[in-house]
Amino acid sequence: MARRPTPPGTPDRTGLGHVADLVRDAIPPLHPAGLPFVATPLAVALLGRRRKWLRRSGFAAAAATAAFFRHPHRVPPNRANVVVAPADGQIALVDTAVPPAELNLGDAELPRVSIFLSVLDVHVQRTPVSGTVREIAYQRGQFRSADLPEASAVNERNSMVLETDAGQLVTVVQIAGLLARRIVCDAALGDKLVIGETYGLIRFGSRVDTYFPAGTELLVTPGQRTIGGETVLAELLS
Repeated sequence: MARRPTPPGTPDRTGLGHVADLVRDAIPPLHPAGLPFVATPLAVALLGRRRKWLRRSGFAAAAATAAFFRHPHRVPPNRANVVVAPADGQIALVDTAVPPAELNLGDAELPRVSIFLSVLDVHVQRTPVSGTVREIAYQRGQFRSADLPEASAVNERNSMVLETDAGQLVTVVQIAGLLARRIVCDAALGDKLVIGETYGLIRFGSRVDTYFPAGTELLVTPGQRTIGGETVLAELLS
């Protein structure tokens, strides 16, 4: 029996095409911010190809850097009013705190969840809710270990306020850590972001705080692992 022709645009599920699909699913893509950091050790490996130790060291460094800047696909929950984790990592704090002063959100304490990212975690940040960017503020500071409680107040940080369609404000703060020396935020004032969308990156160990509207019930506990863009931190009051 003759084999039916494959319709145009249908993924190849046999042979090399199927293998390529499996590789794409298993190996996360690289965040664009990581390209220069991967290219440098690769260049060293190629230039030193006649020296085995230099070639191996270059390829190993490139692989490790690519793993740090990995950008896996995530699927946010299809539920109304949820707030998802803005980052992969471990929940360090579930408490109440005053938002960063530079945002001018007042001095009342709000529910907060702090996520600590080790150097082994995915370091891209994702939008915790769908909404419009109402404020972005960058604050220079220190580079203490990001798992310390005082890091939220004294470390270098970048804060972003999102307003949902219902008018609720959710604030997410990228905080540099002991090794982190660069915070990347690709969002701009007025941008409309979708829940789970990648908006930034912190290089090499860091922390991300999320502040919620007063009265929000938090659904996570310290020590819990989070998956950025998927783990539900809280459900906003409707």
